[in-house]
Formats: sequence, structure tokens, C-alpha cells
Amino acid sequence: MEVILLERVEKLGQMGQIVKVKPGYARNYLLPQKKAQRATKANLAQFETQRAQLEAANLERRKDAEQVAAKMNDVTVVVIRQAGETGVLYGSVAARDIAEALTAAGYTVDRRQVSIETPIKTLGLFKVRLVLHPEVSLSVTVNVARSAEEAELQAQRGGMITAADLDDDEDEETTAPEADETEDSEEA
Repeated sequence: MEVILLERVEKLGQMGQIVKVKPGYARNYLLPQKKAQRATKANLAQFETQRAQLEAANLERRKDAEQVAAKMNDVTVVVIRQAGETGVLYGSVAARDIAEALTAAGYTVDRRQVSIETPIKTLGLFKVRLVLHPEVSLSVTVNVARSAEEAELQAQRGGMITAADLDDDEDEETTAPEADETEDSEEA
């Protein structure tokens, strides 16, 4: 099936191009989302008359998306989840969870704008791509942790914190003052 693209579609083409796609892709995604029209003579003529308006509207949306992307540069959000001792989550972090965390941080992001390449099923820091406009995308860091304190430690260390690491930190804090006391008593 041939369609006229009404906006840029990633891995398919630019606005105004006539591309051949599978009928199901056109029927189920491109046409309902208003990203394309069937390539008929009437639709081609209509597109050519509206081309300037569509390009102007697209340019305006792109400028808005670029402004939002500039504000969101180097954003890190924390997602708190339950996990096992090895750092494997009981479930996974979905695009909806990341969109909600970004909204809580003061940014307006729809879940459809979050692009997760691989499922997030462990604790740690992950780069996630946001597609604010077909021509504007950026990366945000998602810090998946069991608690806010663990999230801070992960951010400082730059990776996943295991239960053993948490135990080591607690042991260092408790053994350090005891060592100072024994040194003072030996000197006297």
C-alpha cells in the first residue's frame, strides 16, 4: 500500500514522501495516528495545497520540542522498586513509570514519547531515549533503586549497588570509630 507521509516517521521517510508500506502498518498505525494518508490522486492534490501549512505547523512543534529538550538536558529521575538480593526487580520498569517520574520532576512527558530499547529488569542506572518530536530526541538517566538512599549511592558510584555493598558501607561506619578508640587506649 502506498501512503503520503504527513510528518517525518523514523526509519520510513520525511514529510511529503510517498512510501510503500505493508497494509497492516498503514491501517493500524500510520492512518489512525494521522501520520500518513493513502496515496490517491485526490489526496496528493489536497496534500500539495496544504503542504505549506503542514510544514509551518511541523516547524513550530519542532521549535517547542527543542526548547523542552534544552531544559531537560542531563535530567536524572529516580524510580523506586522492590528487588531481590541480586538486584533483579520483581517486575520491570515500563515507559509509563518513567513518564510519571519525569512528570513528578516537573516535565510534561507522555508515555508514548519514552523509548526503551531493552527492558529494565535490574537495579542500576539506565539511559532512556525520549522522542519529543520526530526530529528531536534526547537521553535521560533513570536511576532504579530500592530506596532513596540507595539511589544516592548509585548516583555517586555510577552503577548498581548490591546488598553486599550496603553491608560493607555499614560495617565501615561501625568499625571506624572502634579502631580510633583502641589506638587512644594503647597510647596512654
